[in-house]
Amino acid sequence: MVAEFSGRSHDLRTLDEQLRLVLDGKLTTRGRAVIMTGRRRVGKSRLAQEFCDRSGLPYVVFQASRGRAPGAERSDFIGEVASAGLPMSELVQDTQPQDWNQALKSLVTAAADAPCIVVLDEVPWLVEQDGEFEGALQTVWDRFLSAQPILLLLVGSDLTMMEALQQYGRPFFGRAARMTVQPLNLADVAEMTRLPAADAIDALLITGGFPEIVRSWEPGLSRVDFLRASLDSPLSPLLAAGELSMLGEFPAGSHVRAVLEAVGTGERTFSNIATKTGGGTPLLPGTLAPILTSLAAKRVIATDLPLSTKPDTKNKRYRISDHYLRFWLAFLQRAIADSERGRPDLALRRIERSWTAWRGRAVEPIIRETLARTLPDDRWPDTEEIGGWWNRQNNPEIDLVGSDRGPVARDVHFVGSIKWYDNRLFDQRDHEELVRGAAFVPGVSIDTPTIAVSRAGFEPGLPLDQSWGPEELLAAWRSH
Repeated sequence: MVAEFSGRSHDLRTLDEQLRLVLDGKLTTRGRAVIMTGRRRVGKSRLAQEFCDRSGLPYVVFQASRGRAPGAERSDFIGEVASAGLPMSELVQDTQPQDWNQALKSLVTAAADAPCIVVLDEVPWLVEQDGEFEGALQTVWDRFLSAQPILLLLVGSDLTMMEALQQYGRPFFGRAARMTVQPLNLADVAEMTRLPAADAIDALLITGGFPEIVRSWEPGLSRVDFLRASLDSPLSPLLAAGELSMLGEFPAGSHVRAVLEAVGTGERTFSNIATKTGGGTPLLPGTLAPILTSLAAKRVIATDLPLSTKPDTKNKRYRISDHYLRFWLAFLQRAIADSERGRPDLALRRIERSWTAWRGRAVEPIIRETLARTLPDDRWPDTEEIGGWWNRQNNPEIDLVGSDRGPVARDVHFVGSIKWYDNRLFDQRDHEELVRGAAFVPGVSIDTPTIAVSRAGFEPGLPLDQSWGPEELLAAWRSH
């Protein structure tokens, strides 16, 4: 039974627009190529399949296998083309291509100038196992496929490799548009879990918006009940997805895995990550710096700088980019062993003990991203950057800074605070703390507006220029 497809309306519209360009015949070439990237398990393959099914056109979907012999891959590709229902598919069913040039030409024969969609999934594996694949793809595309009404989707999870395909000097440079498939957003998660806004934000922090995990959340189920049910089985999507991703990309025992675990368990500065990773002897900067750079290039780790009118590159902070992996590293990696020995209650107890403090920090990137979606607006017409500010001592820390640009602003437009407690209103004391701390931020004056975001609401009469609660945050995703 195929799981019901939910969300992804923006991604489906994007693909529909690309297909429309092919069908309308308004391109300089009749064919259109799109490189589709995104983190592993984010739902790229499922999205591509859903798009093909909805299109009403014949299509070919070929899934590459890592480490497989090139000849076997080409034979399987021919098999997919022959069974795809293209007008002349039967003409290629006995083809035995000697290289990818011949294999890709079979599409030209089978399509016979009829509109169709071709999906090549896990392209990095094809490039890895056959050094001639890229050149063959470029040659056949330029000479044959681009002259036919074909939408070619090149799908891959290795972000570094997929970006390299588009670099100057590579065979396919300049021949494809690009789209990045992100995890499901807050509005999608709220719709699928049927949870109110505040609880849907919790669900996003836990699932990261990864479709297979969100689908496992029974609509209306509370956070604690979902965790209890998921922790009870080591094979649940919540536990298994993170382990599969880590094993596939970051083997246990490597420096890379150790760095990820250090950041995932709360270390944010270069020196603290080096100390945590190296154990008794801190990891050398010459070893750690390239690892962090590589993880940032893969979009696994994000780097943040204080946002103000004064440059500050010394106070860089690191965090895990996607919410699910952050939660998995903080709690679920250890929980697998508890689940396997029949004690999921221990894992749930650890999560509940640290939940409020962990959530208070983890929700900050979601809130900044959400506010950035709503700005600029009539109230803040020049605000295009949302960040935070801190000094070396992390005292004070300002959760929200809005400016015209970053990380070095010309003007600071507002400063703000995030209080994400279940039952405590944002009160006068919180506002006074914000005003005192904001005085240290370069570019802030006594007249700089103040804003706040609170899970539980606000004490009446506060001199805030603007405020947001969970419902307003969710509305920002529903309206864009």
